Amino acid sequence: MQDEPGTLADGPEGLRDEVDDLIAAWRSQRPDLDVEPLHVLSRVTRLARHLDRARRAAFAGHGLEPWEFDVLSALRRQGEPFQLSPGALLHATLVTSGTMTNRIDRLAQAGLVHRLPDPQDKRGVLVTLSPAGRRTVDAALSDLLTSERELLEGLDAGQRQSLAALLRTLLVPLDTD
Repeated sequence: MQDEPGTLADGPEGLRDEVDDLIAAWRSQRPDLDVEPLHVLSRVTRLARHLDRARRAAFAGHGLEPWEFDVLSALRRQGEPFQLSPGALLHATLVTSGTMTNRIDRLAQAGLVHRLPDPQDKRGVLVTLSPAGRRTVDAALSDLLTSERELLEGLDAGQRQSLAALLRTLLVPLDTD
């Protein structure tokens, strides 16, 4: 089964990528299947791998692992005084309580966060971004955004906005599950 003109297999200016070859191979071997989803989702998967490498490189330049950046950035986004309860951090980073405790311990040992008593709950604590943590997460975010801009440089502003809108349309129903 060949692609019709104007289908997803027609790349701009005759561009072809590895996904085109993958789809052609599947069409050859399984012409009975509609492999159209591969046009989009295989490219999303490959893009995610490139993004993961870019994220790891941006964070490694600041001595951070991706999970460390996730926790520090959750605190940084709160604004002054840059603090959350461990439970709120669990919700923001989608990990288990045991994992979060371990992560907070490691970040505290590195001097990137502090544990403070929660004035609203005598038994509770608040995790607060330290000045060193703030400097580290701010610098890592700057480097991450530079890397992400490079990943998107093949698209103009309108294309980036269109892609963001399309991805939002796909993700909203998935994220509400």
